[in-house]
Amino acid sequence: MERMGQDTSPPITLLIVDDHHLFRDGLVHAFSEEPGMKVVAHCSDGVKALDLFATHRPDVVLMDVSMPRIDGVETTRRLVVRHPEARVLMLTSSEEEQDAVDSMEAGAAGYVVKTVAFEELLDAIREVHAGGRPMGEAVARRLARSRPQGPLSPRELNVLKGLRDGLAENEIARRLFISERTTRATVALIKEKLAAATIGQAVARAYERGILEVRRKPADA
Repeated sequence: MERMGQDTSPPITLLIVDDHHLFRDGLVHAFSEEPGMKVVAHCSDGVKALDLFATHRPDVVLMDVSMPRIDGVETTRRLVVRHPEARVLMLTSSEEEQDAVDSMEAGAAGYVVKTVAFEELLDAIREVHAGGRPMGEAVARRLARSRPQGPLSPRELNVLKGLRDGLAENEIARRLFISERTTRATVALIKEKLAAATIGQAVARAYERGILEVRRKPADA
């Protein structure tokens, strides 16, 4: 008999692509202990990754950037062209701005570095699986500095509205169904894009630039 409260949803299936065998084996072992995750395949290069994805159709691909034969960026580009439904989370030691930009432009759904805590990695995988685009705060700041005047994305605008409403980051995360880590990274990105030192200043500048509209109170009946 099924116990009350037991999670019966299927695990998120994973393909791990990384040429560092010790790191890859460590991930395989770690995920084997995680009930909500299942590694269906793993390999050390992009050529094999393309074949394995076609065979196993995993929910999420964990992709390194620097690899032999085909690097992770090019592998992601080819994978997304062949399989538009593919969800790729870059998991790499590189915090280089260009690697992050190239990865996202190639079609990656998220970008995190290998120094991330395992629980944060699990959150990022769940977010990618749910359709989100997680990114570490350090990477988000680097991207913001490269494109500080760019328009706010729909997620950034929603987070900004939460800040306007006086919500804390954890409350915004719950409202938008994203992780607190991603919320923090998005807040940092908003401040960078608006050249703001504080959240209050970011909200004020958003009003000044017309990004946020002043909400009028309804007239008394």
